[in-house]
Amino acid sequence: MNKHDDNDLKNTSGIYKEVGPYIGMGFQLAATVGLLVYIGIWLDKKTGKDPIFTLIFSFLGVGVGLYNFIKTVIGLNKKSDK
Repeated sequence: MNKHDDNDLKNTSGIYKEVGPYIGMGFQLAATVGLLVYIGIWLDKKTGKDPIFTLIFSFLGVGVGLYNFIKTVIGLNKKSDK
């Protein structure tokens, strides 16, 4: 391995170190929405009120997921500014 290859590896690992925290955020958003929609469907089946809880919990899931997403992005940006 020559000096040029070593610099490429350092640059690549630096990029992954910077991008790493952002990679799982999309999955976290989707998991939050999916979980709350599932809870809404489950409550609809338990109560017999077909679309009410699914709609409520799906909007709640989008709201909570976006709140966490934005909060995480702002927190990561504040860390990188220091």
